[in-house]
This record gives sequence, structure tokens and C-alpha cells, in this order.
Amino acid sequence: MINKENLGYEAQKAYVATMMQVVGRGLAATSQVDEAVRQELSAFPAGYQICMTVFPAGPSFFLRMRADGTAEKVGSAIGKPDLTIRFKHVTHAFLVFSFQEGTAQAFANDRMIADGNLSHSIRLVRCLNKMETLILPKLVAERAVKRYDALPLSEKIRKAARIYGLVAKSFVAGI
Repeated sequence: MINKENLGYEAQKAYVATMMQVVGRGLAATSQVDEAVRQELSAFPAGYQICMTVFPAGPSFFLRMRADGTAEKVGSAIGKPDLTIRFKHVTHAFLVFSFQEGTAQAFANDRMIADGNLSHSIRLVRCLNKMETLILPKLVAERAVKRYDALPLSEKIRKAARIYGLVAKSFVAGI
């Protein structure tokens, strides 16, 4: 007999694993498309490594910073990442990645831990918020971010299309 609770957990874990890949690729793509995100990330030195993961050894993604202020998704870190954002449980990550709770709220609710420079984790959260504002429909993005900065619709569509195109390209390339 199938345990209904375990099935729900496994479904959440699969969803979070998929979203980790989308978010990692999305952040890298957004850093190439949006100047505000590039400026935020330019505070990180070239080679700076970021990891977002679920405790203890759940789904994750890794980013490495380039000298031009953009991020690239990589398969793993070289040594210990400079900044690790760790969800305490898959269900906490599921709340954030299903847009039921924003990243800032998850930090406030003690669902996440930042291991590294606190100001860098705040910068990363701002980048996540900007990415969500760009790629999500306004109704969903307003639930996901603390403050929704409206953009002209034509700019939002243009940037979202470029981001989604780069994300799709990275999946095809197997990055």
C-alpha cells in the first residue's frame, strides 16, 4: 500500500528539484538580460560561488560569478561555496518555489539559513525578487516578492522572453 504522506513528500521533493534547476538557470540568464541584477551581482568578485540547497543533502544549484558581473550555472562548487542558502526542509523550499511564501518571508520565518556574507545573501534575494518580477505573471509575482516593481509590459515581455530562451538553451545544452 502506498503511504499518502510519503507520496506528498516525494512529489514536493521532485517539484523542488525541478524548480532548483529552473531558478539556477533563471538567475544566470537574468544576470545576462537585466542591468539591475548585473549591478547587484557585480559586488561579488569573479569566481565567487553561490549554492542554494535543501538540508541535509536535497536538491541544489550552484552559480559561479564571472568578471563581467554575470553568473553562470555550474554543476558543483570548487571547494566550499562562498555563500550557501540552505532551506531547512523540502516543505519549506516547496512553499517558496510554489510562490506561497516569498524568499524574504521564508528567512523571517526561519525556514532558511544563510552561510556566508549576510549582505551578499540580501543581494541574492534582491536578484531572486527581480527575476521573479520579470518572469512571472504579475498576480503570481506579487505573492512571491515583498515589493513588486511594475515595469512597462513591453519591457517585461521582452526580458522574460530572453530569460526563458536562455533557460531553455541551457537545458538543451545540459548545463
